[in-house]
Amino acid sequence: MTIKKFILKLHEIGAIKFGEFTLKSGAKSPFYFDLRDMVSYPKLLNAVSDLMVEKVKHLDFDYISGIPYTALPIATLMATKLNKPLLYIRKEEKNYGTKSSVIGKFEKGKKCLLVDDLITSGESIVETAEKLQNEGLKTIDFAVIIDRTNRGQELLNPYKFRLHSLINVDEMLAVLYKKRCLNDLEVAKIQNYIRQSYYPDEITKQTNSLTDKLLALVESKQSRLVLSLDVDNQKEFFNILDQTASHIVMLKTHIDILKDFDASFISKLQAYAQKYQFMIFEDRKFADIGNTVKKQYQGGVYNIVEWSDFITVHGTPGEGILKGLFDGINNKSAFLLAKMSSKGNLMNTNYTRNVFEMGANHPQVVSGYIVHAKTAIELRRLKNKIPAGQLLLMPGVKLESGTDNMGQQYTSVSETISGGADLIIVGRGIIAADNPGKMAQKYQKASFGEGERYEVKGER
Repeated sequence: MTIKKFILKLHEIGAIKFGEFTLKSGAKSPFYFDLRDMVSYPKLLNAVSDLMVEKVKHLDFDYISGIPYTALPIATLMATKLNKPLLYIRKEEKNYGTKSSVIGKFEKGKKCLLVDDLITSGESIVETAEKLQNEGLKTIDFAVIIDRTNRGQELLNPYKFRLHSLINVDEMLAVLYKKRCLNDLEVAKIQNYIRQSYYPDEITKQTNSLTDKLLALVESKQSRLVLSLDVDNQKEFFNILDQTASHIVMLKTHIDILKDFDASFISKLQAYAQKYQFMIFEDRKFADIGNTVKKQYQGGVYNIVEWSDFITVHGTPGEGILKGLFDGINNKSAFLLAKMSSKGNLMNTNYTRNVFEMGANHPQVVSGYIVHAKTAIELRRLKNKIPAGQLLLMPGVKLESGTDNMGQQYTSVSETISGGADLIIVGRGIIAADNPGKMAQKYQKASFGEGERYEVKGER
């Protein structure tokens, strides 16, 4: 049985449910997994054990343990097929005899693979692993059928555990959406729930007026295209803009690379923005203390605050940078740089997570994040961490994936959109083309492909 057929079979027997459900935590969820009834379907139970065996057979372990009760029959079949001894943990504490909580024969110091039906918070897996470790067994690898949150590995990272999940929610949605078991609204509701669950204190979707205006342009122009117009003279700048302006929702500038900048440039740029209905995004990348960035933003030769709708902000200085930039300023917003596309950049997972948290605390002046990922699945995992109401902008996008000779990594438009990007940022793919206008139109259409958003493919 393939993964796709397995997902459809789970849906058929009612193991995947949609509606409104109260979880053990008390939270309301638009979907629910109940795999317990698989024990009544021998062929399905055998098939899932085969799939799990394929997932873990390359790992180094001496025993298999299933978390009671749902995972225990699956772990039993896996143990038989892999010819590995089975162990399991008592649900009730034993207060007599040897008082051991582990059922089965084992040697201390050996490795045990732990199997469960799904991972939500990771608490049950960690608790069971601790019990095994207390008995002298090593637990490193965990195998689950479903990663309910798409971030199971992150939950286990603090414990140095490795997660091996058969399917995640994105893959499940992709299959069910393609088979028309779910519609656009249902998929969006589930994805919104997953994103919001990363920030449990967030109750409502929070946006600012500029975010709303940008999203309205996306719909009215049927485009997710942001043009990065990085040329160093006004003649070339406006020549390209003449050809591309009708296809973009936002123009990204680097004002300080213009060799012939003067005040007339700003008035001309604003006239183009009004005529062709796009917003202006100055990619200044502010990254200093509050007092300094305030002067850079609100003064100097370029006086950026007067003409740009959005700016880019590094999270390195901390949240004080946002107060320095926007204190006393209305109707302006920022995109926080969370993960770069340049090869070898120093933005690690912790940095990215902290930037998301920083933006979640300031939705009134943060519209979203600049995030790069190599695959649709990696991008979707990042998307799920972003607070509801804020946007994901993906740089390093081309019609096809690849890497240039300066270490810039490119991801294809189809991967980017299927991964959940709200906007794509394209530079040389358009401005270096023989016909920038026709190329911009190609990117515009590719960015608004029907049905692509949910067809996320992953390696098996």
